[in-house]
Amino acid sequence: MGKIIAIANQKGGVGKTTTAINLAAALAVLDKKVLLIDSDPQANATSGVGVPADSFEIDIYDCLVEDTALESAIVQTETPNLDLIPSSINLVGAEILLVGMDRREFRLRDKIQAIKDRYDFIFIDCLPSLGLITVNALVAADTVLIPVQCEFFSLEGFGKLKNTINIVKSTLNPALLIEGVVMSMYDKRLRMANMVLEEIKEIITDPIFDTIIHRNSKIGEAPSLGQPVIIYDAASKGSINFLNLAYEFLNKNGGDGQFIPATSNEDADDQ
Repeated sequence: MGKIIAIANQKGGVGKTTTAINLAAALAVLDKKVLLIDSDPQANATSGVGVPADSFEIDIYDCLVEDTALESAIVQTETPNLDLIPSSINLVGAEILLVGMDRREFRLRDKIQAIKDRYDFIFIDCLPSLGLITVNALVAADTVLIPVQCEFFSLEGFGKLKNTINIVKSTLNPALLIEGVVMSMYDKRLRMANMVLEEIKEIITDPIFDTIIHRNSKIGEAPSLGQPVIIYDAASKGSINFLNLAYEFLNKNGGDGQFIPATSNEDADDQ
């Protein structure tokens, strides 16, 4: 039975969608069957794995608002073993329409049951805000993975998200757990980044992944070509970071992970 992981942070610009795309792709390359659900109307996860907006007729909006089965929305990506349930701008109106529906917080969880056994892991890329769509993702999820940017204001966003998770856990999904915190967009050359990194390690009591996602130009370039970084440039430091995160993730979930050291010419952060 597939494990469902919501990737969430109420603060925008912390590498949430980047983490969703690239962790899912890295696990797929490691021969895990993975589904990525894009639940953000900006649809960056959809375009980021190479699925253009005019290439599908059914998306997550139809599944949440209509009686459309999730199976009907599944799209195969060019990355082997990685499937997608796409999003579109239509999702903007879903919040209003969901308000009057029965079991409005459970729409995604009810529908995901029919397909979860097909996958090893299902990742849900969440909106950077609290609303019924994000609540649906947290109710459907087994765990939450939290990307945190290595900057001062990220701590404020983390606290708000933890409060949201605790509310959902106490009222709608008692089994919900924290998968772990991923430190992202790290530049070791910046004094502030190093200070924040140390402070976060002292403040956060939840599990923190050892793998840190560095700033890397290849990670930034890959979405413009509709590719995860591991497909765009498998030898880049960004690709190695996400492979190591995938291995560490597998170790946490009973797998046999490894570790890939960065090559000497990529020791420095690359912006």
